[in-house]
Amino acid sequence: MKVQEADWKLSDDEGGELAARWYKWARSAPPWLDPIKDREGKHASRRQPKDVWFLAGTFGGRAVRHCTVPAGTPVFLPVINSWWSLPVKWHSTPEVVTATAHLDGVPLEVREFLSPAFHHRLWFHRCWGMWSAIAPLPPGKYVVDFRAEADYGFVLDVVYHLTVE
Repeated sequence: MKVQEADWKLSDDEGGELAARWYKWARSAPPWLDPIKDREGKHASRRQPKDVWFLAGTFGGRAVRHCTVPAGTPVFLPVINSWWSLPVKWHSTPEVVTATAHLDGVPLEVREFLSPAFHHRLWFHRCWGMWSAIAPLPPGKYVVDFRAEADYGFVLDVVYHLTVE
């Protein structure tokens, strides 16, 4: 699959809305099922929406995960992101040193998206990040890897072994 076919082109508004939906998905899990803390992918399928498949980063460090994605479903992932509760008007985002993503070794586009304010549990939030989006993949096995570094020493290195069926 060529990278031009793999990149899922999103508008700024679509990317921001997906960032908000990703936050609600990731932060709705109890701590013992948190997809961000899951180093193997055991909880990757928990409460996934039907129209998009979310991948999770980490709170720092490396994770190698395995999961099965339904064929015909696009994938959305945070290469590096942060979130904050309102009424804070603006949260300082990290100075990103590097943010890369690949599908089977082919670079994916990494774009900055900022969510609109959204309600989750008791608060309103915003979510910022550098994100990648992958168009629906045909059945098969794929490797998605993403890596990020921020100026304050944060390093994230995630590998997903995806089975699309």
